Amino acid sequence: MFTPEQYRAKAREYAEWAKATISPKEAHEFKMLEQSFTTLADNEQWLAENHSKTVHSKTDDIPVGAIDLAAQEEHVLRCLGAALIMQWNTLPQKLQRELFDNASSMGEVLDTVTLRGQIARFLHSHKDSGDKITAS
Repeated sequence: MFTPEQYRAKAREYAEWAKATISPKEAHEFKMLEQSFTTLADNEQWLAENHSKTVHSKTDDIPVGAIDLAAQEEHVLRCLGAALIMQWNTLPQKLQRELFDNASSMGEVLDTVTLRGQIARFLHSHKDSGDKITAS
């Protein structure tokens, strides 16, 4: 995991790249990346400052080695999923579609349509919102 300072350094790097480019499209992409890393820094800083006020899972106090592999993998997948959703609006539309299609096919064949609808509603409800999604 990165520190807020590391995220802010990356945000400054993208801000400099945005200033240096002559392409409006690249400048916009760099600005979006700067904003994303600034948000990540803000999230990490908030978590560090408010850790004692947040809800913790039962596994927070158990050493990682003591948790069974399935629980570790589930936690990793939740963290990756939350990170992906936080960056969703910065992803190219083609990649968003591929990820959506892949995620939709993860369920049972008969439940694919239902799962697609659930995923679509979730993505739509979090689109362009300032929600800070966290994995538990």
